Amino acid sequence: MKFAAIDIGSNGARMQISSVLNDEGIVRFKKVEYVRFPLRLGHDVFTQGKISAVSEDRMIKLMLAYQLLMELHEVDDYMACSTSAMRESENGHLVRDNIEQRTGIHIQIIDGQREADLVNNVVVKSLGEGQYIHIDVGGGSTELNLYKDRSKIIAKSFKLGSVRLLEGKESKNSWIKIKEWINDHVDYTQPIQAVGTGGNINKLFDLSSKLTESSTSLDEIQRMRDYIAQFSLQDRINKLQLNPDRADVIVPAGDIYTSAMRWAGAEVIHVPDVGLKDGMLQLLYDRACRKKKA
Repeated sequence: MKFAAIDIGSNGARMQISSVLNDEGIVRFKKVEYVRFPLRLGHDVFTQGKISAVSEDRMIKLMLAYQLLMELHEVDDYMACSTSAMRESENGHLVRDNIEQRTGIHIQIIDGQREADLVNNVVVKSLGEGQYIHIDVGGGSTELNLYKDRSKIIAKSFKLGSVRLLEGKESKNSWIKIKEWINDHVDYTQPIQAVGTGGNINKLFDLSSKLTESSTSLDEIQRMRDYIAQFSLQDRINKLQLNPDRADVIVPAGDIYTSAMRWAGAEVIHVPDVGLKDGMLQLLYDRACRKKKA
């Protein structure tokens, strides 16, 4: 079986096509295609309130390309989700309908809770015993989830993201709300570790010194964030070789991760390299299994 997951975020849109491998009952997803494009819908929505005609045209072209790739790979099923930017855009549903009419791709505009649930379905597999705070930073929103012994205790979505911060469009009390939520729900009598998902924490982690294959320290993430911040945008692109749409948002994203960790008292962060697309792939597989049994 082959499945495709399309994640349309506030910063970029990405599609991953994966084949399902079953090794004596152990199911794995093997990536066979991955395409990411910096749509930057958040720039339109957080400054103008809607998706521009230029951005809509780019989205249609991108979805046509994705549709062709899905046909070439002969995928069995797909799922396309859009998050913060499209759900806040005053013309988000109209754009969604136009894209479906032109390309045949149906896009689900999901809320923060649905987004968190899809990510959590794959994140939970990387957790151990004890208390964890899961921090998922996107372009337009941040999802926080608290776990104890692999069970989710509580979750909350906040309108604070890397693109929103870059545009200066975050609400004045967003940081206060996150800090208060963490203070209200973290059990400070027990140790806590962080789990980070999102493209920016993956890049910060790649550049950092590691504690283990999949973890590093708060101090190291802060050090790398500060190191990158010393460079101009052009030097981040040319000297550090960051993609242009990563170079400008990685510092504000780093501020969210490090602030949340510091407020929670987490000195270690695990970065399992999974996200919304992986949650969608898992859902597609589970749905196919249910259909087969039926």
